[in-house]
Amino acid sequence: MKLVRYGPAGQEKPGLIDAQGQLRDLSGVVGDIGPAQLGDAALEALRQHDASALPAVVGAPRLGSPLTGVRKFIAIGLNYADHAAESGLPIPAEPVVFMKATSCIQGPNDPVMLPRGSVKTDWEVELGVVIGTRARYVPEAEALSHVAGYCTINDVSEREYQIERGGTWDKGKGCDTFGPLGPWLVTRDEVGDPQQLSMWLDVNGQRRQTGSTQTMIFNVAKLVSYVSEFMTLEPGDVITTGTPPGVGMGMKPPVYLKEGDEMALGIEKLGEQRQRVIAFQR
Repeated sequence: MKLVRYGPAGQEKPGLIDAQGQLRDLSGVVGDIGPAQLGDAALEALRQHDASALPAVVGAPRLGSPLTGVRKFIAIGLNYADHAAESGLPIPAEPVVFMKATSCIQGPNDPVMLPRGSVKTDWEVELGVVIGTRARYVPEAEALSHVAGYCTINDVSEREYQIERGGTWDKGKGCDTFGPLGPWLVTRDEVGDPQQLSMWLDVNGQRRQTGSTQTMIFNVAKLVSYVSEFMTLEPGDVITTGTPPGVGMGMKPPVYLKEGDEMALGIEKLGEQRQRVIAFQR
């Protein structure tokens, strides 16, 4: 299934995308798409509904984040060897874990706002993993059974804040609008092997990133298992799993986002995002 939330910010309704690509209203079936709807039993109950019998949504409404109630937004750094190289950093022996603020989560096509005074805001297309059932010290062989599904994420990053202001990555990763999710949450049965997904990102129509989840240093199963050693993963938690090469920081000379720039990005099977960069607003 492809699950979505649509409508004005703060007033989103649950929906799904049917086999013909039509947006269907799920509000008569569930109140929202959140932690309670992400377990295997709850997802199976949704599958039993005839999508063609659900109300069709006319027009092209705004899409919000495809899930609400995210308690933890966990991120993995330097998880592609070629991205580590372009960053001038060694390949990590263990996953690099940091957090993005849940307040940065927004819809896939909402504008990205430059932080006040920012001159080094960057782009990163990433595979997002959405947890469906509680995971604590999960063996790697069982890890994917705890995943509800996957989504496209733009891990927008302010490099000066991340690297030059005390070395605390979180400061450059959780600014408002820095976590576009979606357009859809695609359930794991529809995605299949998460290590076989192509991904890309354009800035102003120029291809900047081209990659594949095949080249992750630590695969999704390893990441879920590893993170579950350090914190209990709960339904609705999101793990964003690292980016392939082609970020602005790695260009020579570096190139960063400015007001008016447009990003477009996507991951195979998971849909596309598009964001316009806007100046800081209070």
